[in-house]
Amino acid sequence: MTAHPPPVPPFRDPQLPFAKRIDDLLQRLTLDEKVSFLHQFAPAVDRLGVAAFRTGQEALHGVAWMGPATVFPQAVGLGATWNPGLVRRIGEAVSQEVRAMRARDDRVGLNVWAPTVNLLRHPLWGRNEEGYSEDPKLTSAIATAYTRGLRGGHPTYWRTAPVLKHWLAHNNETGRDVTSSSVRPRVLHEYDLRAFRETVEAGAVSGVMPAYNLVNGRPNHVSPYLSEHLRRWTDEELLVCSDAGAPSNLVDSEHYFDTHEEATAAALLAGVDSFTDHGTDGSEITARVHGALARGLLTEADVDTAVRRQLAVRFRLGEFDPGQDPHAGAADFDTPAHRALAQEAAEQAIVLLRNDGLLPLPADARVAVVGLLADECKLDWYSGTLIHRSTPLEGLYERLGAQRVEYAEGVDRIRLKTSAGAFLSVPEADADDEVRGAEGALDPAQLAGRTDLPPLTTDATGTELALVDWGEGVLTLRAPDGRYLSVADDGYLRASADQPGGWVVQETFRLEPHGSGHLLRHIGTGRHVSVAADGVKVADADQENPELPEVFEPVVVERGEDAVAAAAARADVVVVVAGNDPHINGRETEDRTTLRLPLHQERLLRAARTANERTVLALVSAYPYAFQTAGLPAVLWTAHGGQAAGTALARVLAGDVSPAGRLPQTWYEDDADLPDLLDYDVVGARQTYLYFEGTPLFPFGHGLSYASFGYADLAVRTDADAVRVTFTVTNTGDVTADEVAQLYTRAAHPSVPRPRRELVAHRRITLAPGERAELAFVVPLRAFEFWDVAQGRWRLEPGAYDLLAGASSEDIRLRTTVTLDGEPGAPRPVRERGLAAADFDEQSGVEIVDRTKTSGDAVTPARHTEDATGELIYRACDFGDGGIAAVTADLAGEGTLEFSLDGGPALARLALGTPTQSPYDYVPVGAEIAAEGVRGVHDVHIRLRGPLRLAHVGFSG
Repeated sequence: MTAHPPPVPPFRDPQLPFAKRIDDLLQRLTLDEKVSFLHQFAPAVDRLGVAAFRTGQEALHGVAWMGPATVFPQAVGLGATWNPGLVRRIGEAVSQEVRAMRARDDRVGLNVWAPTVNLLRHPLWGRNEEGYSEDPKLTSAIATAYTRGLRGGHPTYWRTAPVLKHWLAHNNETGRDVTSSSVRPRVLHEYDLRAFRETVEAGAVSGVMPAYNLVNGRPNHVSPYLSEHLRRWTDEELLVCSDAGAPSNLVDSEHYFDTHEEATAAALLAGVDSFTDHGTDGSEITARVHGALARGLLTEADVDTAVRRQLAVRFRLGEFDPGQDPHAGAADFDTPAHRALAQEAAEQAIVLLRNDGLLPLPADARVAVVGLLADECKLDWYSGTLIHRSTPLEGLYERLGAQRVEYAEGVDRIRLKTSAGAFLSVPEADADDEVRGAEGALDPAQLAGRTDLPPLTTDATGTELALVDWGEGVLTLRAPDGRYLSVADDGYLRASADQPGGWVVQETFRLEPHGSGHLLRHIGTGRHVSVAADGVKVADADQENPELPEVFEPVVVERGEDAVAAAAARADVVVVVAGNDPHINGRETEDRTTLRLPLHQERLLRAARTANERTVLALVSAYPYAFQTAGLPAVLWTAHGGQAAGTALARVLAGDVSPAGRLPQTWYEDDADLPDLLDYDVVGARQTYLYFEGTPLFPFGHGLSYASFGYADLAVRTDADAVRVTFTVTNTGDVTADEVAQLYTRAAHPSVPRPRRELVAHRRITLAPGERAELAFVVPLRAFEFWDVAQGRWRLEPGAYDLLAGASSEDIRLRTTVTLDGEPGAPRPVRERGLAAADFDEQSGVEIVDRTKTSGDAVTPARHTEDATGELIYRACDFGDGGIAAVTADLAGEGTLEFSLDGGPALARLALGTPTQSPYDYVPVGAEIAAEGVRGVHDVHIRLRGPLRLAHVGFSG
């Protein structure tokens, strides 16, 4: 007898469509196996030969957390390139390295959690570095390019499967898992959804990740927007992956549900398909799902829906077709092309903010390079480990020669004297060159500090420490060998860290005045430093005999500004390199409190400028700053530029490259220009370049060049579905350079508040001296639409629209006006439909909340107090010719509603005196109108008093 091999199951047959193969595999899986797939770490199913799978490989600007990889500029720096073509190539390189790294380390995942498309609405957001721009059009253009690169160009099989972060309206770290973003319909549709929508519609996205926060009172992980919007934008099966720990937050911190079974079921039904919770241990999530199934909160069909979406991604990644997967043998890692691309990206990300002719540097200039970041190549939480490293100092050494470059860091050099008269001392030790996370970690937050080095001690002379004040009194202390003072799990201070870092930074301190000296508080543990017989450590207050904190006297050996002033005085030109450490004062979990440069760095800049008026300020930072530009001949900004940052900066300073980066967000002049961090109403609060009416320090789209450019020949043609715009750009300078031509529009006479100007297209081009290029843009008519709250849909308002072409949002070189046909507005038919509470035109003191836990909006006073008030205005409400005599409102909570017209006196008061049992228990409350037959068109004013929720207002005759 001849033994026949078993037939190939349909799910293994590459000739069949993915949908049929997924159907086959799903029906072969048991319920327990399918439930296990819902956790981030889905186990293998050995009986079917199905491998283990995990969602979530960080790859924001290079492969992160898994050891050495090519490190590109931060995402905000990629946004500053305004170059989708470049960013697509970066996405390709990153995905190639993901594949190459996975070939040797199966911990590396192919479901990459990148890019971040949260809009940079507020510059104090701690995660500003992760986004691309404050503008939805620019954000979607860069994000689409990056996802296309990550996906790869094969029509069937994806190189990696990108997931967009973080859905939705997420711009605060302060209370990020318990705060609610109040997002009115216009802001939702015109702003927050747009960046996601255009990127998803481009077809290179495998899924999204909901954010920790709530939107309109409802956690993003149970948001109806996932089904109402996201899944309607594409026919692809999108995989929604929860953020880490967020499923448990629904009960533990948000208290939105009473039990984890209810919360897990609600998230799954809302559209979450993969639960990132409890690290690699899937038992908690699977137990919750089984509990929800047993209680009838879920069905097996609900589980199948989520598992199907995960399998769709796995099939697209070629997991079940190893012989067909064109990416399976990828080995491109740290190639010369990737290194060159990292340098190109770093060069293109540099923005020249100001230049009075000092740059490029004179050919024979002697340069002083000073500042806290002059010899740093900083990484952030989502960086890989550097294979190559270039600091500004190293770049200028290489470009100009060491003999023409002098360096002063500008740290304060101190010794810390104890109350006994001894000094803190760093023992000699072989600290080697160990770099935090160099071996890779699935969860770098779990990496422990080093305990293999001796703790600090005290002696008669002590060790000179380099002190840096990063602002807000947050200090780092560095030993002479370059290692930072850090605290490990055993509580002892050691000079052990190569850089500040970690989920909870253990390298930061505060000096707190105490009597005639100072206490040294370790910020990571919150404890003061004490001196014990066995070494220096943080005091343990839990012991029966608690250790007393030491009182220190900082003895200054050298002031940083003195060293900077001396170096500056000897130079022809000074380059002050200032900025931030991405792990301190502004990062994930921590928002900034001010736009100002830290005082330590202001002192250094002032010292350099006083000593030498030919001073260049080079800002290397993850976010905008506010500072005095008067008297500064030249200012540049770049995000932390990755492995080639220093080389790139040196080449721009020397004139080898003409800078052409453009600001992806507004740089405001003062903290007073900013709205509250939690105010998400970009329309009402006049936020971002779209609505801001003040004078910025530097506007959106700003960036100078070593060349000059002329704009001419603007021509516009309108057809049935688009406005076609052409104009020419000519390099009128004497060097080859890039220009970023920008096209904006604005409604000339809008019936509602519209953007002052809004980016609709842009292009980065390279022109030789005297070269001229004609640029053509097709602007769809939908780009001129706005969300009409009266009709609950997009509407193109007829009338005049300005078209503005230029070099920034404020540097407009050409303009013309087109008249577009559209749909005229109409009054709200309130007699027939009433008013949905959240569809207001204007508001004061009001926030939007959830009408129910599954869908719908209501409004309530933003202050949750007995005397809280809020006002809503609904424009152009048509009560008809027959008039109305009564008003009815769906109310919950307790309080009073006042109804008036056109700003006049209250015509009706509706009181809910007895509090409802739940904020979701709405009751209809009515009252007659104290006026004779309200007719015609009026503006309706609603005033709420007390902790009252309003869902809907109706009218009757």
